[in-house]
Amino acid sequence: MKSIRIHPNDNVVVALEDICKGEIINIDDRTIKVLEEVARGHKIAIEDIKEDSPVIKYGNQIGVAKEDIKSGSYVHTHNVKTSLSENAVYKYTPVVNKLPESKKRTFMGYRRDKGKVGIRNEIWIIPTVGCVNSVADRLVRENQDIVGGTIEGLYSFPHPFGCSQMSDDHETTKRVLASLVHHPNAGGVLVLSLGCENLTLDQFKEELREWNSDRVKFLTCQKSNDELLEGRRLLEELRDYVGKFSREEIDASELVVGMKCGGSDGLSGITANPAVGRFSDKLIAMGGSTILTEVPEMFGAESILFNRCIDNNVFDKAVAMINDFKKYFVSHGQVVYENPSPGNKAGGITTLEDKSCGCVQKGGSAQVVDVLKYAEHVKCKGLTLLSGPGNDMVSTTDLTAAGAHLILFTTGRGTPFGAPVPTVKISTNTELFKNKSNWIDFNAGTIAEGSETIDEVGDRLVDFVLKVASGKLTKQEISEYREISIFKDGVTL
Repeated sequence: MKSIRIHPNDNVVVALEDICKGEIINIDDRTIKVLEEVARGHKIAIEDIKEDSPVIKYGNQIGVAKEDIKSGSYVHTHNVKTSLSENAVYKYTPVVNKLPESKKRTFMGYRRDKGKVGIRNEIWIIPTVGCVNSVADRLVRENQDIVGGTIEGLYSFPHPFGCSQMSDDHETTKRVLASLVHHPNAGGVLVLSLGCENLTLDQFKEELREWNSDRVKFLTCQKSNDELLEGRRLLEELRDYVGKFSREEIDASELVVGMKCGGSDGLSGITANPAVGRFSDKLIAMGGSTILTEVPEMFGAESILFNRCIDNNVFDKAVAMINDFKKYFVSHGQVVYENPSPGNKAGGITTLEDKSCGCVQKGGSAQVVDVLKYAEHVKCKGLTLLSGPGNDMVSTTDLTAAGAHLILFTTGRGTPFGAPVPTVKISTNTELFKNKSNWIDFNAGTIAEGSETIDEVGDRLVDFVLKVASGKLTKQEISEYREISIFKDGVTL
């Protein structure tokens, strides 16, 4: 099969492999001659589309024709434009889908205080201000000998903030860093401060609210005669505490999985994203939780999610999340549809609606049970929407702070980076899986090849995630690629 019509109402198909000019494709009981060369992941018109008429993909409008488009023509940015605007009116039309039946599953994880669960047993160093980033990094480099036994790693997470910030930015930095301190994948945490920053240690402790003094240690560099020596002593104390944990069998219902895409292509919404959606439905059916973010990449497809909100209150929060992000764009003099990226377009994505309809496939078909603000922690079992941008590093930090034990990251073009938690890279095509085996963990390209169904890949992904939750290292972990990036909007002093 060289092309796929995703929905019966679509007036375009997607090329599953490069198609030459003059080739014939079969659509239902029709044959169509392709009028131009079309690369894999790109679209072909299967009927005449008049100027200003809708272009339909996924059963949804992904833009309008800039000009008359003949059947068999290549459909992309040269002849399609977005139909998005900053203003939209939403109506709640509830949709409830039946989830797949899923048997009880377990993984081998770490049981923490107060019923929390982790899938890694690591020691994290969290700088409260960028001024001590180098100290944090040096403490990691010079103290790797404490890693061993059940202690699986020692990592720091540098960032440029914690000082010279005001209002919302200051609060955001404080909330994100506190959430990282509380993350259950960290068996122990060293909080590293300078001593004169805006984000004072007293403020930070107030944000933490409560903590186990065996698990969380504090070091203020300006108050220490030798911060490296003192840091070593505190890390040794953490080693003694963290080393007592061991893996035990835990029900899959306690897993929280973040879902993200980046470097998307025209196959993202056909292979990897719907496979993640199937995974999400299956985990939720087991009683687990998933988180979907990237609000600007919901624009144009938001109603698909809105209608699955569990009640009017959640619907209202979801609408507010979308509208607040649109206001953020407008307040900075930007249009809401300045997306996709050059790489997305090269991969076959034409408009933001096109990208969004593919992006929300990761949310599967489950009801939306809650909507959270940026870096707010997950409270409900099921599918949660999380406010945050599409930027890969910012959104994966957001997902981590919200409590994701691991992140499923779909990509059509590849990327090496990783979040503080295990980041499973899922390729939309087999070529990427083969060519970047040092980046990619899991191949969903078999769907496009016809060798597996979406359900079969979803089942395989459930198995893979439970292995990762039980200790299997992702490619990002093997390479020790771990980064954070905190959302910033306002003035830097």
